[in-house]
Amino acid sequence: MPQYVFDFTEGHRDDKDLLGGKGANLAEMTRLGLPVPPGFTISTEACRYYLNTGREPDTMAGEVGANLARLQEKIGKRLGDPEDPLLVSVRSGAKFSMPGMMETVLNVGLTDISVIGLAARSGDERFAWDSYRRLVQMYGKTVLGIDGGHFDERIEARKKARKVDADVDLDVSDMKRLVDEFKDIVLDESGRPFPQDPRQQLDLAVCAVFESWNTERAKLYRRQERIPDDLGTAVNVCAMVFGNLGPDSGTGVAFTRDPATGAQGVYGDYLPNAQGEDVVAGIRNTLSLADLERIDKASYDELLRIMETLERHYLDLCDIEFTIERGKLWMLQTRVGKRTPAAAFRVAAQLVDEGLIDDDEALRRVRGEQLAQLMFPQFDPAAPREVIAAGMAASPGAAVGKAAFDSATAIAWAEAGEDVILVRRETNPDDLGGMVAARGVLTSRGGKTSHAAVVARGMGRTCVVGVEALRVDPRAKAFTTSDGTKVTEGDVISIDGGTGEVFLGEVPVVPSAVVGALQGNDEPVGDRQEVVDAVLRLMRHADARRRLGVLANADTADDARRARSLGAQGIGLCRTEHMFLGPRRKVVERLILARGDDQRAAALDELRPLQRRDFAEILEAMDGLPVTIRLLDPPLHEFLPDLTDLSVRVAVAEATGSPDQDAADLLAEVQRLHEQNPMLGMRGVRLGLMIPELFELQVRAIAEAAVDLKTQGRDPRPEIMVPLVAAVQELESVRDMAEATIGEVVHDAGVELSVPIGTMIELPRAAMTAKQIAEAADFFSFGTNDLTQTTWGFSRDDVEAAFFPKYLERGVFGVSPFESIDAEGVGRLVSIAAWEGKEARPDLKVGICGEHGGDPDSVHFFESIQLDYVSCSPFRIPVARLEAGRARVVESS
Repeated sequence: MPQYVFDFTEGHRDDKDLLGGKGANLAEMTRLGLPVPPGFTISTEACRYYLNTGREPDTMAGEVGANLARLQEKIGKRLGDPEDPLLVSVRSGAKFSMPGMMETVLNVGLTDISVIGLAARSGDERFAWDSYRRLVQMYGKTVLGIDGGHFDERIEARKKARKVDADVDLDVSDMKRLVDEFKDIVLDESGRPFPQDPRQQLDLAVCAVFESWNTERAKLYRRQERIPDDLGTAVNVCAMVFGNLGPDSGTGVAFTRDPATGAQGVYGDYLPNAQGEDVVAGIRNTLSLADLERIDKASYDELLRIMETLERHYLDLCDIEFTIERGKLWMLQTRVGKRTPAAAFRVAAQLVDEGLIDDDEALRRVRGEQLAQLMFPQFDPAAPREVIAAGMAASPGAAVGKAAFDSATAIAWAEAGEDVILVRRETNPDDLGGMVAARGVLTSRGGKTSHAAVVARGMGRTCVVGVEALRVDPRAKAFTTSDGTKVTEGDVISIDGGTGEVFLGEVPVVPSAVVGALQGNDEPVGDRQEVVDAVLRLMRHADARRRLGVLANADTADDARRARSLGAQGIGLCRTEHMFLGPRRKVVERLILARGDDQRAAALDELRPLQRRDFAEILEAMDGLPVTIRLLDPPLHEFLPDLTDLSVRVAVAEATGSPDQDAADLLAEVQRLHEQNPMLGMRGVRLGLMIPELFELQVRAIAEAAVDLKTQGRDPRPEIMVPLVAAVQELESVRDMAEATIGEVVHDAGVELSVPIGTMIELPRAAMTAKQIAEAADFFSFGTNDLTQTTWGFSRDDVEAAFFPKYLERGVFGVSPFESIDAEGVGRLVSIAAWEGKEARPDLKVGICGEHGGDPDSVHFFESIQLDYVSCSPFRIPVARLEAGRARVVESS
């Protein structure tokens, strides 16, 4: 029979799949001899069994009972004992950290009888009844699904009646009254009384934690972080230790380095006379660890020794939860800490310098998404601004947007294209949707380890917390500052996650210092210097390790120069259809609708010098590097007058008695060429074969531009890509024309010119006949955007808003296949075509030019199937470079 329950002494940190991250690390700290309260972990296998069948595994209850008996023997207390009760916490703990997304129940085991024993044994009646109040409240919310607002309203009413601001100011009579009121809420809302059987409390709490894996907020978080839905969560049952036993007790969260900036030093929050979730809930503003040194020097010193032990053991920044019970320090959790992008790069470089990790491991510790965050603009330091308040800088960045005071509003405005700042007293897990939608998060309560701070850092959102000067009124949808400034919903505010400042109105932004450094700007950047240096250092190592080339998708000389400054090794896709917008569109229209050779020749003569100049500018910007130019690819209708507008024009002319024969003739021609599904109609190579003058014009312009540059002593390296090929015969026909045209230009100029000719693989048939097509191609470039559309049968423009949200919600796919490569379907076609193409032609160059080329997960896939290069938009070049290096390191590990 499988084992479902494991004592903390039975596991270690590599057991995350089975014990979850929290359980594995509790076991590891136990093995290290650190002060961990005893307990046991119910495995992720038990959770998956429960979620699949709706019941616990048959042997689980017995295993829980046996482990509970051992726990009681270690502690010397019994669950539910009327004189000296054992209390336990029941906490979730998935393989990957999901802060605040799943449930916790504390003080399990308290009853109407045992609370009296706890009061007598602890010598603190208020503490006992406060603990009981917390249990009933958590049990009602978590196990019975009662709206937490019912409980919060009673607490606020009690504080108002006693004219106090904080929970700690309520006395024992208040706590007893709240317990009675909370039990009434449980009975009224659920139809059953609060259970007085401690084992029933435990069993139901465990099942509630299992079920919390599938709450809407947990599923949303997993989609955001790309965590698989089928992992399940472990449940950790741990003997309670109490931070709410008076001024010599407390609870806190600490990091071995600053997770916001990466700075070394003592960092964390401490809350005296508090329990469990109070710190991360942000219901009271916290003290710093420096204050703990003043309050309890012995515990502070021991905590620092443990922090050093854990960082040296895990070789990384560690996140620690601890409780002090009457001067005794207990470790409740550790994990590799979430951090901001700046901290990720800075800490990785620091750990290399300290000899704890090597450069390859440092590269594994950073991600392309983090680099992209560092490339976003920052507030202009020279711009005027009106500071209205300041709090704690929890997650850096510059965020500007309309103030929204609830998640639903933030989501709605974001979906309408508005930039939003979510403003709350404190956030809770139900605010996750609003945090995802918002540009930044602002709270009046909480510390740097509050829910808002931790989740925002993990998502890369700008965040400012603990702005005590703000009086946030969610019902009035407004906040007021200490000087009387009022901001109502919809007013624009700006927040600086690096300084904690809040500004009224929009503050201008300036380019990122990281982008400037990546482009070769070596000017000092003040307090950002260490981050910039760390980024450049890791980028150099990524470039040294990567095998994949990184090219750019660029259609203009400006884009080409920008891409080259960011490290592009050429252009993998130059979309020539973008060169025919504006006034040129009418010239192409005349070419398509030409009624004779003279009209067609006139249009071609007008277009050729324009195209030659376009190509000359791009080839010059990329001098010495390859430039892959895709011949015209858009649907035919994009170069024709709008059918509806033209029909109306003709009808109006006829109705007014002044028919327009030219318009009528044009309408007849447009109707003849009209297509029901133009994306699958006359476009790409088909357009080139039906109107060969178009492709011939472009090839000639490319060759002439290259010849002109060569005569100037430059090194142009054009490559011609034929789009939408489905059969080798199509490519052969265009290749014959192109080679003949290039030959004419070269012969007339007397200059040698080599122009590789290849094709874009963007149709399933092309992928499946790659061996044949390779015989006529010098290179393959996979157009994964269209290949995804044609493989899935999706029209991207139509389906992303229509049903993708429902597909993501139902798990049809975990992430949009247009965002990250569908490895099983589209990716398999790419792999087959690349393999068979190189089998037929070993010197075939194979790359990808869809936007997947800049997606980190996709880059790793392309490395795994041994493509030669990826090509992406200029801004994503550094991300692709970093991920190409990381992919090589991961593949070799």
